[in-house]
Amino acid sequence: MAAHRNVDAASLFARARAGDRVALPRLLSLVERGGDRAREVAGIAYRSPGQAYTVGITGAPGSGKSTLTDQLINQARERGLDGSDRVAVLAIDPSSPFSGGAILGDRVRMQNHALDDNVFIRSMATRGHLGGLAVAVPDAVRVLSAVGVPVVLLETVGVGQQEVAVAAATDTTVVVVNPGWGDAIQANKAGLLEIADLFVINKADRPGARETRRDLELMLELTQLGDWRPPIVETVATAGNGVDALWTIIGEHRAHLIEGGDLDESRRRRLAREFHQILLTRVGQQLDALLAEDRFAGVVADLLSGVLDPYEAADRLLDGLLPDA
Repeated sequence: MAAHRNVDAASLFARARAGDRVALPRLLSLVERGGDRAREVAGIAYRSPGQAYTVGITGAPGSGKSTLTDQLINQARERGLDGSDRVAVLAIDPSSPFSGGAILGDRVRMQNHALDDNVFIRSMATRGHLGGLAVAVPDAVRVLSAVGVPVVLLETVGVGQQEVAVAAATDTTVVVVNPGWGDAIQANKAGLLEIADLFVINKADRPGARETRRDLELMLELTQLGDWRPPIVETVATAGNGVDALWTIIGEHRAHLIEGGDLDESRRRRLAREFHQILLTRVGQQLDALLAEDRFAGVVADLLSGVLDPYEAADRLLDGLLPDA
């Protein structure tokens, strides 16, 4: 393992493309860790041909997203995409407050596929802030694309800002709810109605499925934009019911995006947002370093003593950072 750590990124990519199951996790670990090695990996992946089709799966905790994702793996393996039956899953999990790693283990939830060479499953930590998520996830998808994976499923943990950020990084966004008013209203409040490309009412064999469909349809009538109306699919993921229809509709949405030219356009917009996020992260790191320098201690002291207001203090700091601006 020690020797593997010293292998350059290009060699790791070559090994991963050849089927080395150690090289690909290593590449993704480098991406998550950040720093110069992460930039090297991201640069190689960015210049590699091909781009995986990404499907985001989000919804309230307990809605059955992991079971649904497990079933979608089966669909990808059986029906494939563009002649390939390879598939990867990135499970975006909450960060451990101690290690910064993902708390939920990938094989715990999807053990049936752990030994399948055509399935790759990885838990990725959000690290407690959107910056790490927004930068690491697109790079991870690029790495998977660069080694020949055509489909990447991104499963999130709950409903909130992080989930909306993940959805913004995918081509098709699936919002999962359960029968009952609560999930539909929660999805509406979280802003997921605006970013959903299709809805899944999972556990549809339970009471309240009809009412949930009615509520979603009403909300869609009030919020729908564009020429794609998000379909509503009913599933019972534990039994595999309705998942084949879900995979079919995901394919229909992909075809809709390609035919209208929206797929390339949305990917360009995502790349521009990613560039913006990278700039914000880098500038933030530089500002943190500046604030730790002795030459700016007086500005901070004047702010804390009330001599300067926060805006004046920021002007002083930026004048020192960008003297010619």
